[in-house]
Amino acid sequence: MTSAEEVHVRYEKDGRIGRITLNRPAVRNAISMAMPGQIAAAVAEAEADPEVHVMVLSGAGEAFCAGYDLTEFAQAEGPNPGVQEMPWDPMQDYQFMWKNTQDFMSLFRAMKPVVCKVHGFAVAGGSDIALCADLTIMAEDAQIGYMPARVWGCPTTAMWVYRLGPEKAKRMLLTGDKITGREAADMGLVLKAVPEDALDDEVEALAARMASVPVNQLAMQKMVINQAVEMAGINQTQRLATVFDGITRHSPEGMNFKARSEQKGWKQAVRERDEGTFDWTTNEEMPRRNR
Repeated sequence: MTSAEEVHVRYEKDGRIGRITLNRPAVRNAISMAMPGQIAAAVAEAEADPEVHVMVLSGAGEAFCAGYDLTEFAQAEGPNPGVQEMPWDPMQDYQFMWKNTQDFMSLFRAMKPVVCKVHGFAVAGGSDIALCADLTIMAEDAQIGYMPARVWGCPTTAMWVYRLGPEKAKRMLLTGDKITGREAADMGLVLKAVPEDALDDEVEALAARMASVPVNQLAMQKMVINQAVEMAGINQTQRLATVFDGITRHSPEGMNFKARSEQKGWKQAVRERDEGTFDWTTNEEMPRRNR
């Protein structure tokens, strides 16, 4: 970090709590090139401080995270780290996205617990970040989902299946739907949902409760539970998901999405994707009977 403009993640120590804040409020904390590494750096700072017991992850402004910044990755003409020219190099893409995945997973792998506070929405890559936390609490009217499952994405952290189980994970990823915080809590995707005006107090109470536990006790309990997830093969699943994520962006449909974003702007392309009003295979609007 060499200037204030490049600080896309803030870290502050507040007694026994390390506060990690996604800090691009003007673009709803959309994920920049720098953000994943800065998340991992903030986690490392909290991990290294013996006085910090718990981390609280949140987003500045009106939302937690809007996913990857499509102005950088989709709308910009020509190749970029997320979309190469054809023929593409899968290993180059894998190296780029695997690093991002591991940066997000620093939240999961940290020895100290992480509580994520979601207001507004945590969508697309933003849901990857939120679901890597140990405990996620949402505002009841906040939204979460992985809409790129419809075209141009595969959630590289694969946390949907580890939190929901196969059938409910399929319900989310075979539709690309968004759900509210209340629905997410009822489904078991997140710990709980509360009215937005109670969200801060709910997160603070949970963080304070855990902060009263010795650091070594917290680490042992988290490591035992994480071991069960790791034994279920999360590392292998994430490697496959990361490879597939690259394929989604370089498939014929993925390249059509990129071209549509360049021509019409990413907001229209995303709207057509999410509403199911565009056929990415034929590159034309969907007949109404098929929508």
